[in-house]
Amino acid sequence: MDNEDDFSLFSREMRGVRRIQVDQADTGKKPVDHGNQKLARARAVQASTAIQVDGLSDQYVLDVQPEEFLLWGRDGVQDSQLRRLKAGQIAFEGSIDLHGMTVEKARGELWAFLAEAVRFEVRCVRVTHGKSNRLDGRKPMLKSHVNTWLRQHEGVLGFSSCLPKHGGSGALYVLLKRSMLEGRDEGVF
Repeated sequence: MDNEDDFSLFSREMRGVRRIQVDQADTGKKPVDHGNQKLARARAVQASTAIQVDGLSDQYVLDVQPEEFLLWGRDGVQDSQLRRLKAGQIAFEGSIDLHGMTVEKARGELWAFLAEAVRFEVRCVRVTHGKSNRLDGRKPMLKSHVNTWLRQHEGVLGFSSCLPKHGGSGALYVLLKRSMLEGRDEGVF
C-alpha cells in the first residue's frame, strides 16, 4: 500500500461517490418558485387597480389656500347643524392625522378611518390634514385633496375647519351620517 500513488488512493476512496451537479450551498430555505412569484405579483397589481377601495376621485381637485377656512354641507343638511359644527359644538369622537403622508397613503387611511367611524355610528370626527405653507407658492396638496374627497364620500354630511385649539385651518370637523342603532337615543348622554 505504500507504493500506491496519491491518485490511486484517492480513486479507491471515492469509489461509489457521485459528482455533485449543483454548485450552490443548501441554506435550508425553500427554493423560489418563480412561476408562483410572478403570479402573486400579477395578482397584487391587479388587486390594487381592480379594487377601487374608496371611489374617491382625483379627476378634479379643488385647490385651496393654506389659511383658507373650509365649510361645506351636503344638500339637505340643516344650516343650524353646520353652524354648530363650525362653532365646535359637536364633539368629535375620533381623530386622524394625515400629516406627512403621500396623497395615495392619505386616501387609503382616510377611507379606512371614515368607514370605521360610520360603522360605529360616530357622529363627528376630526381630520388633520395640515396646511402646508409652501415656500414654492404651490397649493397645499393634502388639504386640497381632503376637501375634494370628503365632498365625494357618501357618509359625509358636511365639514368645517376646526377652532384654533383643535387645529384651525389645518384640520376639519367632519359630520357623518348615522343610521341610528336600535335603542340609541340622540338626546341621552
